[in-house]
Amino acid sequence: MKLYIVGFGAGGYEYMTIQAKNAIKNSEIIVGYSVYIDLVKEYFNDKVFFSTPMTKEEERCRWAIEETLKGKTVSLVCSGDSGVYGLASLIYELSTEYEPFEIEVISGVTAACSGGAVLGAPLTHDFAVISLSDLMTPWEVIEKRLQCSAMCDLVICLYNPSSKKRHDYLKRACEIILQYQDKDTVCGYVKNIGRAGEISVITTLGELIDESVDMFTTVYIGNSSTKNINNKMVTPRGYFITKKENNDE
Repeated sequence: MKLYIVGFGAGGYEYMTIQAKNAIKNSEIIVGYSVYIDLVKEYFNDKVFFSTPMTKEEERCRWAIEETLKGKTVSLVCSGDSGVYGLASLIYELSTEYEPFEIEVISGVTAACSGGAVLGAPLTHDFAVISLSDLMTPWEVIEKRLQCSAMCDLVICLYNPSSKKRHDYLKRACEIILQYQDKDTVCGYVKNIGRAGEISVITTLGELIDESVDMFTTVYIGNSSTKNINNKMVTPRGYFITKKENNDE
């Protein structure tokens, strides 16, 4: 018996790692959020599937654990990476309530990386990843993290930037960051990364504040060095500058 916690990337089959594909193929049961099950079901239609809606994470994790303890091989699937805003930590926390069983976490390409590739190279230097969802993190804490990241001139990648109940959260985040960063700071966002309807936009912080995004959008706010190069968002690592300085010597 074994429980895989699988990060399957953006959603399409080509975005899964070989390790993720093999884990799912080797499993008898696939468990996940209903939207994620729909994304993988067509590629593994010989499996048994179990899904729950959003906010039912604990229920689906317990079900996966209990099926594993029955002697099954189970894959609990998460989009992106299972350890980045995924369910890997919850499985480990819940596992202490059960008899020992084998757990293996399968890494996947998180949205920060896959979306960054669409935009160009926004994360080549130090960056922070912050979720704007306050379902489990108080807004006061999120606000502090935004302030500190902007103050440190980090590139900031935002997950869960908006929803029907949180329609103005991106605007509020931009207002905080504008206290420390220039309105012309290069920014970008990608909707539906690697899925049907993918859209990418390069913009500025002053314009981003009025943009309409959703839960399937990943937002990137550059640092003071980030550039727009041929409509691609690029944060230099410093190689070119260092080379020029050495040549000047």
